[in-house]
Amino acid sequence: MSERKTLPTAASVDAVVDAAADERRRADAREVLELMQQVTGAEPVVWGSSMIGFGRQPYTTADGKEHEWFAVGLAPRKAALTLYGLTFYGSNEDLLERLGPHTTGKGCVYVKRVDALDRDVLTEMVERAWQENHHPK
Repeated sequence: MSERKTLPTAASVDAVVDAAADERRRADAREVLELMQQVTGAEPVVWGSSMIGFGRQPYTTADGKEHEWFAVGLAPRKAALTLYGLTFYGSNEDLLERLGPHTTGKGCVYVKRVDALDRDVLTEMVERAWQENHHPK
């Protein structure tokens, strides 16, 4: 059995954002980082090499093992800004309809441009996800 690679690190959040592919992605990442920090009141932590997470939540894998993940977060990927924790188990469907241009994955929302999103809707999504997902130790 291999060890999990995506764990909290002491890496610099700024370094992860600065490594994004282009200035638009870096600016979008900074904007969402600020929003998540304001909503959660938590400090961001780099998970693995490129994900930035807030808070903690436990989860159990299919084999019954208990793990920990971040409650909400983001990653400034080349193809899109990936927002984590906002759509677990089909949550926030009502808000996704009003968010603006995006695609979704399992627990993720992918956005090309933050300025094309409804900021109030995004804020509410982060608030809901934080309340639902965050389980402090």
